[in-house]
This record gives sequence, C-alpha cells and structure tokens, in this order.
Amino acid sequence: MMMPSALPELAARRQATILIVDDAADNLAVLRKLMSQQGYQTFVASNGERALQIARRVQPDLILLDVVMPGMDGFETCRQLKNHAATQGIPVVFMSARTEADDVVAGFDLGAVDYISKPLRLAEVGARVRSQLQIRSRSENQGEQAERLRTIVNNMAEGLLIIEADGRIQFTNPACDKYLGYREGELAGRSIGELLNPLVAREYLDYFERYGAAPETAHSHGTREVIIRHCDGRSVCMDLTLTPMYLRQPLFIGLLHDITHHKLSEDALQRAAMVDPLTKIANRRHFDGFLEKEWQRALRSGQPLSLVVLDVDHFKLYNDTLGHPAGDACLAQVAQAVSSHALRPTDLAARYGGEEFVLLFAETDADSAHLLAEAIRAHIEALQLPHPRSPTSPWITVSIGVSTIHPNQFDSTEALFVAADRAMYVAKEGGRNQVRANKPDSAALDAVQALMG
Repeated sequence: MMMPSALPELAARRQATILIVDDAADNLAVLRKLMSQQGYQTFVASNGERALQIARRVQPDLILLDVVMPGMDGFETCRQLKNHAATQGIPVVFMSARTEADDVVAGFDLGAVDYISKPLRLAEVGARVRSQLQIRSRSENQGEQAERLRTIVNNMAEGLLIIEADGRIQFTNPACDKYLGYREGELAGRSIGELLNPLVAREYLDYFERYGAAPETAHSHGTREVIIRHCDGRSVCMDLTLTPMYLRQPLFIGLLHDITHHKLSEDALQRAAMVDPLTKIANRRHFDGFLEKEWQRALRSGQPLSLVVLDVDHFKLYNDTLGHPAGDACLAQVAQAVSSHALRPTDLAARYGGEEFVLLFAETDADSAHLLAEAIRAHIEALQLPHPRSPTSPWITVSIGVSTIHPNQFDSTEALFVAADRAMYVAKEGGRNQVRANKPDSAALDAVQALMG
C-alpha cells in the first residue's frame, strides 16, 4: 500500500515540466524518452534562442542545458535566463564534455544548480533531476509562501479584511482601502463596528463571540448586502462575504464586492474602441478587461471558466512564402472563423498578438471547452487556406491549448494562461493541428495562514 507521505512527491513528479536544450538530435531524443519515462512533461530546444522563448512562456520546473552549442552557447543562454525576471528562478543543470575545473566553476558562477559530465549516464541524469526537483520543492519556505500570497491578495479586485474575534480589523488589502478611502494600514486596529450600522455590527460581533467560544460549531456567515461608511462619511453599498478560520486564534476572512457603480454605458464605449484593426475582433486590451470581469463573476457564482489559446501553425513560413499581405488576409479569415464560435454574451474571441488567438468561455466545463476547441480546429482546417510549404498540412491549421478552472479568491488568471499555453505547446510538440488540455495550478484558501505566520 502506498504511504500517504509519498503522495505529494509523486504528484509533484507527475506535474513537473522539463526543458531539454541540446543541438544534438540523438541526445534530445534519448533525454526526452528518459524524462517521459520518469513521468515528466518535456519540451525540447536545439539552440539557445529557442530555449529562451520556451522558458519564458512555459515556465519549466527544470532546464537541462548543453554547454557547447553553435551560436548562443549554454553559458550565454544561462546568463540570459538568470537576467530575465520570468526565468531567473528556474533551476539550470548543465550537461557538457567540458569538465575542466574552470568550466564547472563558470557554470556554477552563472547560477546553475548542477553540472553533469558527458557522455551522459542516464541513471545518474534521472537521479540528479529528481534531486533538484525535490530541492526546489522543499526550498519554498514559509516566507516565500507568504510573499506569493501577499502578491495575490494585494492584486485582488475585491476587498479583503482579516478580523479578530473581538471585531478588531487586523489587515486590509489595497482594494479594501481603495473602496473605503483609507490609506494603507489605516484601518488596522479599528473595530468593524466603526464601518457598519450599529444593529448589523452587533449581529456580526455576536457571531464572532459564539465562534470564539465554540470553534467546532462555526459556519460560514455567507454573503449579504451591507452599507459601509466611507472614510469621507458617505455610505457605500457592498456585498460582504464572511468565512471563519481558526489558526492560533479565531479569525474571520471578509470579502467586499462593490455593487454601487455599474458603468455599463462606459464599458460599451470602451469595447467599441478595443477592436484589433487587422482582424476586426477584440484586441488584447479588450480581452484582458473582459477576462477580469468574468473571473470576478465566476468567483461569486462558483461556475467554471475555460480558456482556449490557439496559434497558427508555421505562420512565419507562410509569410515568408506568400508575403505579409497574404499573411494579413489569412489572419483575418482565421479570426472570423474563431470569433464565430463565441456565441454568448459571456464568450469572447480576441487576437492576443501576432498569430495567436484566445477565446474565453464562461460557465463552460472542461469537456465542453474541449469540444468547442476541436470544432474551432476543424473549422479552420475546413477553410482550406493553402499553405504550400507547411510540413503539417497543405492547408492552414492551428494548434490549440485548453484549460478550465473553478477560481477561488487565491487563484490567478496567470495560472490559467500558463496552463493553456503549456497545453498548446504540447499540441505543437505532438505534431500540431490538434487540441490538448491542461489543468491550472490552484492556490488553496487555507494558504492565508502564511500571511499570518
């Protein structure tokens, strides 16, 4: 029988992503097979430039990097990885036949975590990879967890309060301060009774007292509409959701959602200006705003949110062969095909950049999202837009990644995008013109303990 303590490590191994960088095709094939047998998701690159592109988009858990490569060698690739905010934390393991002390020292000075000599001993490579992944996992100490949580909390669109059992406010996030007109930290130490009308305040204080006396009987107070005093004395209407939590003492997590202002007409004007001029569908700015709105709605409703990311296969080759005017016309036709599948007011298709398109489907589960993505892929292939030099198909095709999430207050849209992007790269690595799905990482609500640590 598998011991419970082994489950987290096995789960982490199944989810780990490895980027292998080597200009020798034989080495790539052998290492990719080894990593796949170990249960890792793998990406490959044959040069430093491609490695940097993949690393910044996929965010692998570990990079196996050859030192001697034409053009940008492994040392320069590592230097650029460590100089970029998005990739500087990814562990790099060098692989090289250059095992002189100066070379090894240079590798570690650049920030590598290990240096494996060639010819490679596969059992050793597997063991070193496992060891580095375990070290990385264990190095996420409580301080790092608290910093990640702080970033999430500080960027939430909804206001968050942490309230003690006597009604004193222990913490507020920037959204809460902005809603109520206070400076950072100004509400800390004040009573919740200063913000609410006396009868409502008394109801909450009685609830806090009952929970403090008998934590095992605690229940969520749910969401209710309340009138809260703004710093300037006026009243603002909010939805307040209160959830009990017991650490060393009883605490309560309050979430505020502003329901006083609904700028529907302003939003309509903004949407009219947020169209991609080439394809005539939504642009990235429009999509980002729409995603944030639907994300908040999904938080309140508990419904799933699905993201589809697609990329036109071999589009650079298409432009090089037929010219940029033909490429622009192709993108316009692909955009219209993509957009025709966003049928509801809660769906949106957008050009996200270059030959990349995205679709958001609210209240759509993973199975339905996969079916929609496959319909989009088939629709675009059925257009039969000629692609004379494509090694995949005589027609324009797309590779599609899909990800679905039931967001909670400590999830992020970035995790959803990373998961869909990874799935799209799996589709490309698997031969293109296909749909792949991936689940995003999700931050647990009880991680708020890190904030209090």
